[in-house]
This record gives sequence, C-alpha cells and structure tokens, in this order.
Amino acid sequence: MSQILPQADVTAILKLDEELSQRFIALDPSGYFLIKVDFVTSEIVVEHFSNDLDDLGRAVDPETGELLSCIGGRPRTPRAIFRAISAKQMGIQLTEGDSSFPISCIDHALYMGRELQRAENCLIEGKPYVQD
Repeated sequence: MSQILPQADVTAILKLDEELSQRFIALDPSGYFLIKVDFVTSEIVVEHFSNDLDDLGRAVDPETGELLSCIGGRPRTPRAIFRAISAKQMGIQLTEGDSSFPISCIDHALYMGRELQRAENCLIEGKPYVQD
C-alpha cells in the first residue's frame, strides 16, 4: 500500500538531496555522459564522452588538456551513442555484454541509474528532461 509523505518529509528529502549534491565527487576516469530524451523516436539517448583527469581530479579534454566546462567550450564528439526505450534497457547496454564498459566507478553507475529512471519518467509523461 503506497502512502503520500507529509510535506515536512518531502522538504527534508529535498534539502538533504541538495546538500549531498554539493559534496566533492571523484570523477570517473572512463568519461562522462550526456543524457537526452528524444520524443520523436520515443527513446532515451546517452552520449558517452572521454576525458582525462588532472592532478586536482578535474575533467580535462584528452586532446587539448584544457579543463572541460559545463558551459561553453568547443563542441566535442561522443565516443559512443546509446539508444533505448527504457532505463533498464539502457542500463543493460552500459553494463552487460562483451565490450568494454564506459562506467568504471560504482557511484557513477548509481548516478546513471537514477538519471536514466528520471529520463524514462519524462519520456513516459511527455515532460522535458534536464540532467542533474
């Protein structure tokens, strides 16, 4: 039986989530992902990009050594593009099979699972998806 949380509990969850989002995160040396929802094809689209890490653990462009920024910067070409109709299908593509896997850190895999589920919900509900 499902139960709706009281507003105080929802507020506490959102506050904790915001606090946890501010902590230091060791980046995955295998690269990063951009997740999108394609409403035309009804698919979740994941682009995988390579990166190197500098001495401070920041992501840098493997070709130029320049610090990668979330805003601006030159366009980059993804190493791989994955397409799936569900979060589960995408998760299987990213973690199972004979090829090398683009995720090397457990916390990155957990983050991807949360984001893929959010993307799937947006796809189902016809709402815009913005990656956290």
